[in-house]
Amino acid sequence: MNLERLRNALSDGLLSFPITDMDAEGQVDISSYADRLEWFISKPVSTVFVAGGTGEFFSLSSAEYQGIVTTATSVIGNRVPVIASVGRSIPEAIEFAKVAEEAGIDGLLLMPPYLTSCPPDGAMAYAKAILDSTSLPVIYYNRANGILPPQYLQALADACPNLIGLKDGTGNMQDLNDTIKSLGDRLVYIGGVPTAEIISEAYLSIGVNTYSSAVFNFVPDLALRYYQALRSGNQQVVNEILQSFVIPFVRLRSKKKGYAVSLIKAGARLIGKDAGAVRPPLVMPSQTEIAELQELIQVANQLVSAQ
Repeated sequence: MNLERLRNALSDGLLSFPITDMDAEGQVDISSYADRLEWFISKPVSTVFVAGGTGEFFSLSSAEYQGIVTTATSVIGNRVPVIASVGRSIPEAIEFAKVAEEAGIDGLLLMPPYLTSCPPDGAMAYAKAILDSTSLPVIYYNRANGILPPQYLQALADACPNLIGLKDGTGNMQDLNDTIKSLGDRLVYIGGVPTAEIISEAYLSIGVNTYSSAVFNFVPDLALRYYQALRSGNQQVVNEILQSFVIPFVRLRSKKKGYAVSLIKAGARLIGKDAGAVRPPLVMPSQTEIAELQELIQVANQLVSAQ
């Protein structure tokens, strides 16, 4: 895909991160996944990120990953850009990048290194080794044990022309604003904290026009309405959706680690778009929590109907 078109798609429009479909035995269900992707792009999203955090990249085998990226490019074609995650160890990331490139993926989202704590210079060396191994455009996911301070991001951008974007998973507005003001339009900037809608106003105020929406998986029309209201400056609608849906959802999500993924799969099941359960070490929500989620979906539907 043309690099300018890719950058434009990443800079303006809602970014969607589909869950990965599993069958009753916990195996990747490619047929169901293909249907999900078609459903996603039937709505006005600007980019699809497959095998992301919401898509349980951390639990996929290389064969499963290959099936996912191949299916994504086959189903979506050239309708919108398709980005796939890479990461874990350097050899794994390089292997995943090659698989993605062969499948026709448009760009990569570089996840943090696996498990180990590391200093910024080590994280930068990790990122550079992977960036240097591929010709694909890469977005760096700044979060967890792979956080790069502004000066390191500047150095990485200087050293790697194929670094085109930064996805922020920290919520650290001071460092993010430093990076944006220092690097300017050298990179595209994406909001990437869990349930990014919760700080989307702060993101927008410093020039981050878009973000990853996990809740799109089960309340797509509400996610789109919120994004449109945010970008058009409709503060009444923004406040209404934040107060009635986003904040209660974030409170529910915060009850247990991993619910940023588990609740999304539970929500998909509740709307008739079942993608199976999460894989361990994640766990699905309790019945009480699922009932709370069902009430939030009803609220979301009411908010959309009132449009």
